[in-house]
Amino acid sequence: MRIIIINGPNLNLLGKREPGIYGGQDFEGYFSTLRSKFQTVELSYYQSNVEGEIINKLQEVGFDHDGIILNAGAYTHTSIGIGDCIKAIQTPVIEVHISNTFSRETFRHQSYISPNAKGVIIGFGLKSYELALLSFIDLA
Repeated sequence: MRIIIINGPNLNLLGKREPGIYGGQDFEGYFSTLRSKFQTVELSYYQSNVEGEIINKLQEVGFDHDGIILNAGAYTHTSIGIGDCIKAIQTPVIEVHISNTFSRETFRHQSYISPNAKGVIIGFGLKSYELALLSFIDLA
């Protein structure tokens, strides 16, 4: 099983950025934990602060992976392009957010990804990624 985690803008700052919202652990350390916990899954990771690079990666992996876990960060609420890309690819996408976006600013309540995603996991901290991963494994 091949699954990729794609993170959007500012998620490279996890562990440093607003730890009250996003926690104190960096993503690379968390990703290592996920890889050792799910050794039977071919798990990869990509992060970009650039919308077009995220779209390029989705198109690259969107026809040969078993699942995509996507935290598009702020692009969730602004990118029609990422939403359209998810409609165009075959690989199922699970939208993930570390924080509960519905308990935050009103603009974070809108998602251009959700209507095209297989599912949405919001507000469980970094565990949101593991829950998304488990949903793919349980369906295999």
